[in-house]
Amino acid sequence: MRSGQPWAGQGQVVGLLGGSFDPAHAGHAHITREALRRFGLDQVWWLVSPGNPLKPDAPAALEARMARARGVMDHPAVRITDLEADLGTRYTAETLAALRTRMPALRFVWLMGADNLAQFHQWETWRAIFAQVPVGVLARPGQRMAALNSPAARCFAHARLRGDQMHGLGRSETPAWAFATIPMDHSSSSAIRAAGDWASRP
Repeated sequence: MRSGQPWAGQGQVVGLLGGSFDPAHAGHAHITREALRRFGLDQVWWLVSPGNPLKPDAPAALEARMARARGVMDHPAVRITDLEADLGTRYTAETLAALRTRMPALRFVWLMGADNLAQFHQWETWRAIFAQVPVGVLARPGQRMAALNSPAARCFAHARLRGDQMHGLGRSETPAWAFATIPMDHSSSSAIRAAGDWASRP
């Protein structure tokens, strides 16, 4: 792939953090470090997407977003990738299916913020995501109610891991998901774009 082939040892647990990263910021790095610690992950791969099907506006150029991401997230267990561009997938469920086919020796965990869980039922074939891989949700303080009362959370309430169980999320049978409240970080991609301190659109 164009960003270099990601690699992890056989049987390792790899968290996948997808998004436009338009632009990447300290908040993304913060939740990545928390995910590694809370969910017992061996690695996290950032999936810098060509575009977000739920967002009407095109993001900045992929190359610019990749470069920014590498500058923001410098950690030996984190890899910055453009996997979705390489795979030619558009939706998360498609990306997961392709990765599991290409890399069957790895165990994947889908990572997302609580704001995404709140509207997860709007994602394409969202139930298939829970069926394919465990899901790790990271929440800022104050985000719990909307996320935990969402259609997705209610649908899979029986599969939620709590307490010490969360550390074994990646080795749990699906469906399985965990919800971790983490310290606040106020960084915002939209605020950075609004301030004009970011790459121009293509």
